[in-house]
Amino acid sequence: MKAIVWTGRNSVEVQNVPDPEMLNARDAIVRVTSTAICGSDLHLVDGYIPTVKKGDILGHEFMGEVVEVGPGVRNLRPGDRVVVPFTISCGACFACEAELYSLCENSNPNAGMAEKLMGHSPAGIFGYSHMLGGFPGGQAEYVRVPFADVGPIKIEDDLPDEKVLFLSDIFPTGFMGAEMCDIKPGQTIAIWGAGPVGQLAAASAFLLGADRVIVIDRFPYRLKRAQRTGAEVLDYEEVNVLDALRDMTGGRGPDACIDAVGMEAHHPTPAMYAYDRTKQAARLETERPYALREAIMACRNGGVVSVIGVYGGLIDKFPMGTVMNRSLTIRAGQCHVQRYMRPLLDRIRSGEIDPSFVISHRMPLNEAPHGFELFKNKMDDCNKVVLTT
Repeated sequence: MKAIVWTGRNSVEVQNVPDPEMLNARDAIVRVTSTAICGSDLHLVDGYIPTVKKGDILGHEFMGEVVEVGPGVRNLRPGDRVVVPFTISCGACFACEAELYSLCENSNPNAGMAEKLMGHSPAGIFGYSHMLGGFPGGQAEYVRVPFADVGPIKIEDDLPDEKVLFLSDIFPTGFMGAEMCDIKPGQTIAIWGAGPVGQLAAASAFLLGADRVIVIDRFPYRLKRAQRTGAEVLDYEEVNVLDALRDMTGGRGPDACIDAVGMEAHHPTPAMYAYDRTKQAARLETERPYALREAIMACRNGGVVSVIGVYGGLIDKFPMGTVMNRSLTIRAGQCHVQRYMRPLLDRIRSGEIDPSFVISHRMPLNEAPHGFELFKNKMDDCNKVVLTT
């Protein structure tokens, strides 16, 4: 089959690779019909996630048709149309029973590798390094789906792929980011990052009752898409974000702040940008946490900072004094996708939201390297790339 594989830093290729095979009774094989390039994929391509190997198949946002199921999978059958969550979860461990699916205790066969960096291991993830299981990803014609009786959700109507594909990751992620803010009527939510996750977090904040949403970014085309959700926007290269947010909130600050950027944040101040880039190059830290630092400084006293941008290791100059002295709450996590898929599918079906508004480019799987180039370099106003097989 054809698949998108990592061939080195800043390099992906379409290659012919062996078809997936059933390995366990709870496996399924899915023929991929649609997949997407995610901002998290860029962390792999850019070389910031350890334990990625040449030839690894990328991709964790995908859906398609079931072609084979193991004897332990009784809720799916060949021909079913499914969306597959990016986290792999057993459904029976302590974490899964608590609906903390991204923390599954049984789905990462390489848990020992993750424990060395993180203390404890999270769940396995499709196409996201050997530290997180080494599972081949969904930017391919076929995928083996472990624990297929727990993860995939059946799409039993004629909703097109584009409306439901993002149930695999970015829609639940954006929604969880907003949900972690404990939004109450009349509140103001600020979001760092106007990429697809930030845009869906903005839309989700309104769904959950926010009165105002303010989105911070520097790319005009992304800010325009955020405005379509009803959000106000700030270009951080044009204004001082902390001063602007104080002015917009009567000096108090946003009630909650969402970091939808993560480890590769940009900063308009050359000195700060150079500081973290130098620390990264020397392997003294793994992240550029400008957005997170600013979100913490901006949040009102007693507010919530919700972190859904991906981080991989260690950061420097974390403003812990601000967190402690101003009674801030930090909530974070890879999304517990399985918890959200059914209720968010219902919202799509009812017409409350159509997540496909984030899509800017569509292309066949064999053009994925070009799609990565557009997405990584913000070319041609590239917001979100969907690949079809």
